[in-house]
Amino acid sequence: MQTISVDFSKKLGQMKPMHAVNNGPVYKFAEDQRITNIDAFREAEIPYARTHDASFCSSYGGEHTVDIIAIFPDFSKDPDDPASYDFTLTDEYMQVMDFAGVKPFYRLGNKIEHWKKKYGTLPPPDFKKWAVVCEHIIRHYTEGWADGFKYDVEYWEIWNEPDLDPDDSTHKRTWGGTKLQFFDLFEIAAKHLKSCFPHLKIGGPAICNPKGGWKDEFLAFCRDHNVPLDFFSWHVYAKLPSRVLEYEREVRAALDANGFTETESILNEWNYVKGWTGDNWVYSIRTMKNLKGAAFVASTIEASQYEPLDMLMYYDARPCTLNGMFSTDLVCDRLKGYYPFRMFNQVHRCGTAADIKSDDPTVYGVAAVGKQNAAVMFTYYEDLDEAENKRVKLELKDLPGTPVKMTLRVLDEDHDDEPVREEIFTGRSATVYLDLALFTTCLVTLEPAD
Repeated sequence: MQTISVDFSKKLGQMKPMHAVNNGPVYKFAEDQRITNIDAFREAEIPYARTHDASFCSSYGGEHTVDIIAIFPDFSKDPDDPASYDFTLTDEYMQVMDFAGVKPFYRLGNKIEHWKKKYGTLPPPDFKKWAVVCEHIIRHYTEGWADGFKYDVEYWEIWNEPDLDPDDSTHKRTWGGTKLQFFDLFEIAAKHLKSCFPHLKIGGPAICNPKGGWKDEFLAFCRDHNVPLDFFSWHVYAKLPSRVLEYEREVRAALDANGFTETESILNEWNYVKGWTGDNWVYSIRTMKNLKGAAFVASTIEASQYEPLDMLMYYDARPCTLNGMFSTDLVCDRLKGYYPFRMFNQVHRCGTAADIKSDDPTVYGVAAVGKQNAAVMFTYYEDLDEAENKRVKLELKDLPGTPVKMTLRVLDEDHDDEPVREEIFTGRSATVYLDLALFTTCLVTLEPAD
């Protein structure tokens, strides 16, 4: 029998936004043919949505949305002139996120380009002018410039995956220049934007290989050139949560070693991937959209709360191949992968992380406590397609008051975050026994009994 032990008296800091995503809800303000998932975003209280790759989605505005080349299409124009900008569809996309209660995490740059000819991934002709364009985009959305808005957009990310392809590649999908050219762009943009907006968080660059030497060279460059770095963003795709956690520790260690001890570490692209080609890629796509993929998501979210990471941002809530949260065509239909976000939000709302220990490395968990309530979420995950059920003993210590009503909610093949059991506990400790099938996620909520 496996044991999960929770001690609510051992408080381990504030709950972190591990249920953030890439891209916001699909919604049209006009009711005509409206198919939306905005209520799902609200129920899960998705805290942040990164805007990267939004321009792939016609529902967001397609090629006219978010990317620098969409908003400032003619680089020869005057960046101080509002007439040089086309904000219309990006405005609507930002308004939808605001309507959903989701904070944008704005990626300054352009989407990935897999095709033969490149457009937005080419190095800007003038790095300082590019930084000034970014400045005006920020002013539009945070200060009302050019008939804009005064949104609370805290994070501004410079570029995406500049390390994806080497300098000598003939097919550069994200950054068309050299590594050193990118370092120059980042330095110019970060220093300019931070001087304009000292109260905002300026960072990046959303690297795709957190283990490689590119990361170390970039951090050393920023250190040696006094480049401001409020957050360092990076990506990893894996089939085991333990692999993701390993990278979370490695990135934090690299930041600290270069003196960036206050810089946030943000993993803002992640998902289940067994392999990027052939049968492994097909298997990965199917897994993202089934219960196994949901269990991988839940396990990673749960375990990451206790690691030196500041935020997780799942890729992707946009209607696309890598979206395990919603049906691609009918986004109102929730897939299994949506429910870990809603379930974690119930833990997150408690406010303060609590100590949780599992004596089984395949059972992951997270716990939190509030003034009069508490919650525990745990998942049985292995990178297998079949495994025996586990008998689990859940030990709860120092419950928040007495009597307490316990509600057990389950995500499995037959339940979508649905209540299956209730009990009243009259002591300060309690024990719950249950059977877990592979890929099952449980949410235990504790609140004052009536």
